[in-house]
Order: sequence, then C-alpha cells, then structure tokens
Amino acid sequence: MASDSAQDPAERAAWLRAELTRHLRLYHELDEPEISDAEYDALFRELQELEAAQPDLRTADSPTQRVGVRPAEGFAPVAHLLPMLSLANARDHEALAAWDARARRLLAQKGLDDDIAYVTEPKIDGLAISLVYEHGSLTRGATRGDGTIGEDVTANLRTIKELPQRLRGDAPPALIEVRGEIYLPLAAFERLNEERLAAGQSVLMNPRNSAAGSLRQKDTRVTASRPLALFCYAVGALDGIAFDSHWSVLEWLRENDFPVNPISSRHETFESMAAACEGLVERRSELDYDIDGCVVKIDRRDQQEALGSVGRDPRWAIAFKFPPTTAITRLLDIGVNVGRTGALNPYAVLEPVAVGGVIVRMATLHNEDVIKLKDVRIGDHVIVQRAGDVIPQVVGPVLARRDGSEREFHMPDHCPACGTQVVRAEGEAVHRCPNPFCPSRGLEGLRHFVSRGALDIDGVGERLMERFWDLELVRRAPDLYALTVDQLLGLDGFQQRSAENVIASIARSKERPFGRVLFGLGIPHVGAVTAEAIAQHFRSLAALRAAGADEIAEVEGVGPIVAQSVADWLAFPSNAEVLDDLAAAGLTLDVPGDAPPPGEGPLAGLTFVITGTLPSFSRDEATASVVERGGKVTSSVSARTSYVVAGSSPGSKLAKATDLGVPVLDDEAFQRLLADGPEAA
Repeated sequence: MASDSAQDPAERAAWLRAELTRHLRLYHELDEPEISDAEYDALFRELQELEAAQPDLRTADSPTQRVGVRPAEGFAPVAHLLPMLSLANARDHEALAAWDARARRLLAQKGLDDDIAYVTEPKIDGLAISLVYEHGSLTRGATRGDGTIGEDVTANLRTIKELPQRLRGDAPPALIEVRGEIYLPLAAFERLNEERLAAGQSVLMNPRNSAAGSLRQKDTRVTASRPLALFCYAVGALDGIAFDSHWSVLEWLRENDFPVNPISSRHETFESMAAACEGLVERRSELDYDIDGCVVKIDRRDQQEALGSVGRDPRWAIAFKFPPTTAITRLLDIGVNVGRTGALNPYAVLEPVAVGGVIVRMATLHNEDVIKLKDVRIGDHVIVQRAGDVIPQVVGPVLARRDGSEREFHMPDHCPACGTQVVRAEGEAVHRCPNPFCPSRGLEGLRHFVSRGALDIDGVGERLMERFWDLELVRRAPDLYALTVDQLLGLDGFQQRSAENVIASIARSKERPFGRVLFGLGIPHVGAVTAEAIAQHFRSLAALRAAGADEIAEVEGVGPIVAQSVADWLAFPSNAEVLDDLAAAGLTLDVPGDAPPPGEGPLAGLTFVITGTLPSFSRDEATASVVERGGKVTSSVSARTSYVVAGSSPGSKLAKATDLGVPVLDDEAFQRLLADGPEAA
C-alpha cells in the first residue's frame, strides 16, 4: 500500500482519493470498516490540505467534493430536488470561533450581520434521508446517496411508526421536502444483538450501519421487524410554504408530528451556543442513540441564503465533532479474571489506543460464547468502542487485516486464581469457579461489599481493601467489623485521626438497611432492586433462610433461576457462617417493624423512574427510599410512570417525560415527597 506522505503530491492525492473511496464503500455499503473514524478523518484532512495547496490536484470525483457514496444496486435511483450537502467540522472551541467569525464577516459585507442567532442539535450518527410530501401525502423517501442521487426506499420508510404518512390540516403545501436521520436506538441495538447471539448469528457491528442495513432490506418485513427510529431536522425543496428561520422549521415539524430531537435549542449568543456544544459531550453517554457531534446552524433563513455554500459544505452550518467513540487497534492477548460471584470474565489486552478522549488498554469481551460468535482472535485488529463512562468493549474483528497468525481463544478448564476446575451451569453462558474461598473471588466480593451501592463504607475503597486482603486482616466481610484502631495505626499512611475515621465509618455501616446488606453479599444474579424486593417480602434474614427456592420465586420480579441461586447461596455452609458472624457483629438483617409491608406505604401504587445524578442520593439509595415506602422503580418512562426523578445529565428519559406529561421531580422535590408523601411534591 503506497502510503508515504513524502511521495509525489499528485501520486499521493491519487492514492488518497482511491483509498478514501474504498473506505466509504466498505463503511456505507458493506458494513465492513477496515479503519476507524479518526483514521478516515486524518486521510480526508490530508487530501483537503493537498488540494488546497495545489488546486490542480482537485478532481470532480474527489471524496472532498462528494457527500457520500453512489446508490447501491437493487434500489431505483432518485434525483434529489435540492442537493443534500454535508457539513464542515470544528473539533475544538477555537475552530468553532473561527467559523463564527468567518460567517459574521461575510454577513457584514452584505449588511446582514445584525441579530445573529444559532440553533444547536445533536448530530445523530445514522442514515440521512429525504422525505417528499405532495399535497400533504408522503410520495417518496430516499437515502442521501452521493448528495445528488439517492436510493428510493419509500416502502421501507413507511414501516417506521414515527414517520407521518400525511401532514396535518386541510391546506397542506403543494410540496415540502423534509430531511432527517434514521437511527437504531442503543437499547434496541443491544436487544437485536442478544437475539442474534441466541440464534447463533453473528453480531451487528454498530447501530449506524445496522440502521442503514435495515433500511436497505429488499424485504420490507425485515425492515419492519427492526425498531428503527427517526429524528427530523430540516427542510429542502418547498412549494406553497416558506419559513423565515430554522427554529420555525423545527416548530412546524413538531406541529405536524415529525419527531424532532428534544435537545435542540436556540441561542442568542455565541457563548451560549458554544456552551451547549461542549455540554452535549457530557450528556452523550446518557442518550439512547449514538451522536458524534453537535450541529450548529445560523437561525435566520435570509442569512443562510446570503452565506450559501462552498463545495460540499454550507457556510451557515458546521458540525462540532466529538472525540470518536470507536477506534481500531491490535488485540495483544485475552486475559481472564474471576469476579465476586466466581464468574470467569475474559478481557482484551489491547495495544493502547485513544477512544473517546482517553487511552484504552483493556476492554471487556463478555464471555466465551460472544468471543466465538464475533470470531475474535488473539492478534486480530479489532474495533473498540467506548461511550461516555461505559467500560470499553470489543465490537468485533477487522477481517480484512488478518494475516493467518491469529489464534483462537479457549476458556481455561481450571480457575486461573486457585486452580479449581471451573463449571458451567446448563443454560448459562458464564464459566464459574465454584470455590467460595478462591482468593480472586474473595477480594472482588469484599470490594463489592464496601461499595457505595451496598454497605457504602466511606474511606474503605478498592485499594485499602486490597491492602487489608494482602495483609490477611480481612478475608471475609465479618472481619471488617473486628478491625481496631491499633491495627490500622500499624499500617503505612494511617494516623490516629484517619484510623479512627475508618473504624467509625465501618461501624456506621451496621445501620444500612437489610436490602443493602443482602445486595452486598454478592449473591449471583441478585442486583440492588432484586435484593430490596426480597428483603421487603421476607422482612428478616431468618424468614429468608427458612424459605425454599419455590417460595423465593414468589417475590415480584424474581424468577426461578434467581430464586434457586439465592437458595443455593444461603445453603452453602461457609456462607451460612458469614451470615451468622454478620448478625453477631450487629448488622441490620431485618426490616424494622414500623416499615410498611411490600406494596404498602405512602408511595404504594406509584411508579418512579430515576435518571441523572442526584446530589443527595446515589441511584441505589433513591431506589431503596422509594421501595421502602411501597413504591416501584422501573428503568423506562411510559404513560404509566407516576414521577421521573431527574438529577444532572438526565438524558433522553427527561425529554420523554416532558413529551408524555409525566411529573418531574428534582432532588429537593424528591426529598419532600419522601418525607411528606405525594401531595408535598
């Protein structure tokens, strides 16, 4: 591959054009990317710089002059009524300011530099489409294609429930072209991949290409089976209607039942607009769809027309691009660690790579079945994904880069920490070490026990717990409650005050409610909400220990697999000893007599959704507070939701609550409701 940037500029430009065109086709048509977005962007910028320095190198078919790729075979070509342009990129505040200054300078030359406002919208990482309505009826839907010619996908678009088939009102415009983005919600993408894994099929690489592939299905029934979604953000050709601003376009779209992104906002100043762009980076991980930037548009249509476009980019809009959440790097090895429940968790050891603004060296691989279905091999070049604070994961291998030296991975037969033969229960994808005294399992279990969602022992973090483990001061949870100030004073870094604080914090954890203790025990399949439900149902450890799996399965939300897991854990002799010792240490192992029975209390019959970061509660604390008062907590907002409790960075759940008219509580209102009941909210 000729890739030496020192070669003749004409040869280098020709190579870049061919290489970029090839990668466009791999990404858009075949869903087989060989390079990351960042690598593609670097090649694209290099070609732009070459063409700017030597304009004679620019050709009509250069990727810098085209928006996308030619339409795929099998769909009728569609000539767009107006070109569907792309957007120039700004990768930092300085570039955004330079774009703004350039636009203001050009508008000043035309006497239109007064009253400049902006609209910001999340840049959805999906598939751009054009929707043509004639006299109120949808007559044609097409992909963007190369910006001039797209693909006719009208029949498939009609399967999307959110898409209006007819405009409102008795006098619709003679013609209006609506533009938008088809995408696959992240939750739907994960469910789709889970279904494919269960069916023994290969996983889909990313939501964007999955959405594109779903829309391009020859069988509309396949498209209809995929939960595609849509956001509309612009209009193109018009006849019989006019708009004076982009914001009025969005309002018209909303009024005619087109889905418009609720995070879209209008700004009177550059400072407000720039803050919205940068703030969206922080909200990125809260959203149920992929975004790769924030689109900024000058609001007034007369200013847009005055600015026009240059090449493939309008001068009145720009994309403030975020750090890419995917990258390609080499998988150096696959390691295995043992979790608190004994689960053997394979993880990827990677050649360090920048993803989402951080350097990633390791990523999750879930389990052996996923590794096999994705056909990930040691030595592969792999696509790594990271969104917000989510643990990086290996999406899949880049098959085109294989050279035959790659090696298949097999889960070890024996635990890498203690040597015990591993087991895999029927119906489970996870291999487990059955040894309850496995050193790795024990340490991970203790880290979980002291974590915020469980006993929340302030000052006892992962590193201190590891020190306690290595010094054999703590090997089981009850050992924590036998520690003394004198023992801590013998450790490096501890003074009288700090040792007393840690011991006091451990003592305070004895007051944590029964549900939190039950969660902290690390019983397989038992999360915080399940633990609270079990605690509220049985009301005491004694009653729970006396119950069998069938009785435990009667708890709302607890199925037979979870129930059997709880019963087996409680019956194991060493676990029984731990429970006895925790009781002797004085932990709370029952529900107070004055607490309401499950389903009863001031919040009985009410359903809550908790989203964002609350200053006064962790997510588990807020959940426990609702459940203790008889309420129910779910993960998704619907018309049946009673309240949404929203902290900072609430994401799409807040927007959905607003759309559905569900009451929203901030931290202060939530505290009032807990103290005085719903009438105080």
